[in-house]
Amino acid sequence: MGFASLQFDESIGKLSVVGSGMKTHSGVSATLFGALAKAGINIEMISTSEIRISVITRSDQVIEAAKVVHTAFGLDGDSEAVVHAGTGR
Repeated sequence: MGFASLQFDESIGKLSVVGSGMKTHSGVSATLFGALAKAGINIEMISTSEIRISVITRSDQVIEAAKVVHTAFGLDGDSEAVVHAGTGR
């Protein structure tokens, strides 16, 4: 199949930041990476697309990573989110 070996590791975790606004807002990756670095969370691998940045880190750090990233992007507030949906009629 074209490869010499295969490695399997159950101790990895994945965190993704997703949003169409990343195409037009600079600094998203800097905020993400800075928050993780400040918390001492090591990034093992990075994958990006136009609307997504994913990082691989140790599985025992994923929950803490999500918390610090939420804080860095101001998503950790105490207020309840309200979503309005419908046809607008």
